[in-house]
Amino acid sequence: MVTFVDQVQVHLQAGRGGNGCVSIRREKFKPLAGPDGGAGGHGGDIVILADPQVTTLLEFHRRPHRSAENGGYGAGDYRAGTHGAELVLSVPVGTVVKDAAGETLIDLTEAGTRFLAAKGGLGGLGNHALASSKRKAPGFALLGTEGWSGTLTLELKTIADVALVGYPSAGKSSLIAAMSAAKPKIADYPFTTLHPNLGVVQVADHRFTVADVPGLIEGASEGKGLGLDFLRHVERCSALLHVLDCATLEPGRDPLSDLEVIRGELAAYPVPDGQTPLLERPQLVALNKIDVPEARELADFVRPELEAQGYRVFEISTVSHEGLRELGFALAELVEQARARELAATVDQPRIVLQPRAVDDSGFRVVPEGGSYGTLYRVLGAKPERWVEQTDFTNDEAVGYLADRLQKLGIEDALVKAGATAGSTVVIGPGSGVVFDWEPTVTSAAEVQMGARGTDLRVEQNERRTNKERRSEYHERMDAKAEARAELERERKAGLWEERS
Repeated sequence: MVTFVDQVQVHLQAGRGGNGCVSIRREKFKPLAGPDGGAGGHGGDIVILADPQVTTLLEFHRRPHRSAENGGYGAGDYRAGTHGAELVLSVPVGTVVKDAAGETLIDLTEAGTRFLAAKGGLGGLGNHALASSKRKAPGFALLGTEGWSGTLTLELKTIADVALVGYPSAGKSSLIAAMSAAKPKIADYPFTTLHPNLGVVQVADHRFTVADVPGLIEGASEGKGLGLDFLRHVERCSALLHVLDCATLEPGRDPLSDLEVIRGELAAYPVPDGQTPLLERPQLVALNKIDVPEARELADFVRPELEAQGYRVFEISTVSHEGLRELGFALAELVEQARARELAATVDQPRIVLQPRAVDDSGFRVVPEGGSYGTLYRVLGAKPERWVEQTDFTNDEAVGYLADRLQKLGIEDALVKAGATAGSTVVIGPGSGVVFDWEPTVTSAAEVQMGARGTDLRVEQNERRTNKERRSEYHERMDAKAEARAELERERKAGLWEERS
């Protein structure tokens, strides 16, 4: 059964924004009181939070697909849709977030750090917000946009001050159990440790963390055994403790050859830019299992050669606890020195400079693309792509509003400069995008006179005649009858007809 996961892929879908509402307010004696359609709510964001209470990525291994809540639709009477709830994904401290291309987006090394992994879609404006002096009662609203969707990789790298490195069954788990309150699994077979174990060591006034991670074998840097799973968790440690087994019964193994193999694997592992290579970090050597008489003799034999190589060597026993106090003080000294260097480096870090967008940056670009059916002109940019997504293309007035926005942004002028002519194929957005034939003389529906001021022909009116209209019709009928009698009299006088009794 899987109990520890330190690398997973998660598939995220942020919430979609709600559509805006098209509504006309109606009151007594006032059928056109103005637009009152509310805006749609924004879709929910997905946030990744570094939580010190979480120790594994197992939850994402079981449920890799996560979706945030969609925004609610707008409604009449100026009612806005509800915003989608934010989805918070808690991950262990030390998690690295990478995109689909493998580029690091953020390294969550501090507890409480939040990272916006997927931005929710925008809610569409209702026709109330779209009204203007030229557009008294818009017959359209904007649609909500899709939230961000994609795949991210979460990779856990243990954060500890000291890493215990060594062959399987060298006694690393026993050592961390003897020096701290950690209770790792301990057994007499290789690869007992399948996931990192963290222990907190208290030596006098010094406190530091020690990581017991899966054992190394030759070829670990190339992925053999649990190699890469191990080496990933060594990256963040400021000091290394080589735990060498002096009581091994395996043929061809001894503390010196074990150390040489481990050093080779540490040297072959590439650390990220800006980090100190593993072999250049402070290192100590612990000759373990000296409670066995033969092991003590071997430790006394190899110690001078190890010290000649520049190592501080400690003979220890996790059973009798011999040498553990001296080893603890030596590790505490290395950790304090590393923390002082880290603090100095933090003070000297350059300040972050935010640069505003260039004045001549229009926010979009036009890219001519050739093809077998002629040249098409692709418009790329956050604004035009978002505007297209918000447009209801079944509504002519909404399409006209889009044309207005694109023209004000300067896209028509840019198309002319790029060589586009009337009838040219224009695509807005990457891929298939939205394709249309460009007609630069098209006017928007917003400029079409929809009726007298305060009226809207799209809204059904009451067909019952008013008293004024009735009087006008009556006078017109009377005038028509009088004119007909006068015409008959003129014809009689002209002799065109005569009265007979």
